[in-house]
Amino acid sequence: MELQRPEEEGLPERKGQKRKLEEEIQEGREITVPNGDSRCALLAEVTAQVSVLESAFSWSESDRTSAKRATHVLAELAKNEEVVNVIVEGGAVPALVKHLQAPPCDYGDLSPKPLEHEVEKGSAFALGLLAVKPEHQQLIVDSGALSHLMNLLRRHKDSSISRAVISVIRRAADAVTNLAHENSSIKTRVRMEGGIPPLVELLEFTDTKVQRAAAGALRTLAFKNDENKNQIVECNALPTLILMLRSEDAAIHYEAVGVIGNLVHSSPNIKKEVIAAGALQPVIGLLNSCCPESQREAALLLGQFAATDSDCKVHIVQRGAVRPLIEMLHSPDVQLKEMSAFALGRLAQDPHNQAGIVHSGGLVPLLKLLDSKNGSLQHNAAFALYGLADNEDNVSGFIRVGGVQRLQDGEFIVQATKDCVAKTLKRLEEKIHGRVLNHLLYLMRVAEKPVQRRVALALAHLCSPDDHRTIFIDYNGLELLLGLLGSTSAKQQLDGAVALYKLSNKAMTLSPMDAAPHLQHHKEFVNWLERHSFPLPELISFRETGRRFYAHRICLLASSDAFRAMFDGGYREKDARDIEIPNIKWEVFELMMRFIYTGSVDVTLDIAQDLLRAADQYLLEGLKRLCEYTIAQDILLENVSSMYELSEAFHAISLRHTCIIFILEHFDELSARPGHLHLVQRIVPEIRDYFAKALTRPNTHKLRL
Repeated sequence: MELQRPEEEGLPERKGQKRKLEEEIQEGREITVPNGDSRCALLAEVTAQVSVLESAFSWSESDRTSAKRATHVLAELAKNEEVVNVIVEGGAVPALVKHLQAPPCDYGDLSPKPLEHEVEKGSAFALGLLAVKPEHQQLIVDSGALSHLMNLLRRHKDSSISRAVISVIRRAADAVTNLAHENSSIKTRVRMEGGIPPLVELLEFTDTKVQRAAAGALRTLAFKNDENKNQIVECNALPTLILMLRSEDAAIHYEAVGVIGNLVHSSPNIKKEVIAAGALQPVIGLLNSCCPESQREAALLLGQFAATDSDCKVHIVQRGAVRPLIEMLHSPDVQLKEMSAFALGRLAQDPHNQAGIVHSGGLVPLLKLLDSKNGSLQHNAAFALYGLADNEDNVSGFIRVGGVQRLQDGEFIVQATKDCVAKTLKRLEEKIHGRVLNHLLYLMRVAEKPVQRRVALALAHLCSPDDHRTIFIDYNGLELLLGLLGSTSAKQQLDGAVALYKLSNKAMTLSPMDAAPHLQHHKEFVNWLERHSFPLPELISFRETGRRFYAHRICLLASSDAFRAMFDGGYREKDARDIEIPNIKWEVFELMMRFIYTGSVDVTLDIAQDLLRAADQYLLEGLKRLCEYTIAQDILLENVSSMYELSEAFHAISLRHTCIIFILEHFDELSARPGHLHLVQRIVPEIRDYFAKALTRPNTHKLRL
């Protein structure tokens, strides 16, 4: 069984995140932004700034100042996503793209230029903000922005490095990030325009903000684009990215681990190159980062590494990844828990890691995550537990902490999780023998009472019927389950009832729902006749409300001990030829006689209880079983208590057992009804007797130890 890929599970995908760009330029005076409710005023303001940009494309100081201020105004407006559409409608995109390049100047003019790089920086910043809305990305690219942005990425090569140069490069990289975000065609256009090599070079730039911006752009470009991934690797980005993983700057190692994650995603060959380049240890180191985002990305990346081969899974564990991953399971950050469970799930599929993860404390937090309302987190935890259940050394740990009950009681959101949990329980069931069973029996004998009960509950669901007698009779497991029925905790009562019901299904003996033995009575009847000889068939008449029924004395003697006592004992009916039948309806007596002669009769629900009374009175056990079977079909939540009383009144053992099983099966529904607890306590002795007989039947199989 393999875990689905993150995007298939609903896990947060690796991607180049859109940047909420922040302006660093501090202006001396505030800019008045028109009220958002006045669309006309806003559109007029945008149009005015666009007009400035279209007319102020020269190196004159006044034009540069006006253009800088216009880009700044548009950027300030664009920070409010609600007005981005109005800005685009006002024609800002072409005007801003135009100012991504410097104005023309005379050939050979090397004189200082006013506000050099500042207007281009402002334009890149504003366009990056407009590109946050996907519907405007293509318009910006079609207006020619990419080629100018690529040139800005290289601007440090043509100028001395200054704060302005650093800022314009960073804004250009940020703009590329937002333009290519979740847009496969623009990602390809960036590569075709030659944008990847300069971005890789910028990973080694002296300014950390530029490094981060370049890494962010590469992260976006690498996501789900194999050609871009290959070119990034070919440009020798891996060594620098791996060095960045060790940076003390959280923003740097966060972007670096994100780039590597997108490179290796669905790319086995790149994954091998990344591991060979030495990424494993620094990625594991990020699990202890103070930056939750880096921890999250590192855990996800380790999960991807662990899918490579078994050796990698073992190396990840040997290098110290397990404990920090387990600590992350306790985080309040849902995504952090999700990614750590994902990584542990991959690691747990290797037999060498399974016992170590449990020994390090991973079992209990993973079980707790089954209660999550987040479907992918729940599934990741379930998959990890599925792996851990594959190791015999972990089975007693599962049971000791109540893991079986958590797996059985969990409310799972997606079908894949339900299937995974079912397979986990099956794995555990297959291991309940040999040394595992011996250990569990030992716990049932010496552990604290709560652990003993958990073991008994789990074994009721998981053990083989061949081992029932040893577990539940010899080792007192039945008493542990019965003790739960008397608990003050409703949950424990229900757990005990469910376990006993499961045990009864497995026992498959004294089954109360078996049809009555129609032919058995008839065989006994014939055998008795063969052993006795009578001179003549003697008729006896029975009277009831004026009607007579004639029967052969010999048949009555053969049918039951009651008639034998009546006709062979000291009763007055011994020599009588005409006998009165009190308290039995004619229809009931007629059916009873039919059963005596044929060994079979159709018992309907409307007459079953009266016929049961007659069968009990005349000790016709076969007829009683037929009546009990019919009555049992009518047991309901509303009448199970009275049915149980009926079974007691007429010694109807089969019906009584059926009532017991019904109560155990429907325990939760019955618990809200008046008198339920009294009924349960009343039937505990009968439950004990039922299971004592069911579990001690002769068994041709031996305990699988």
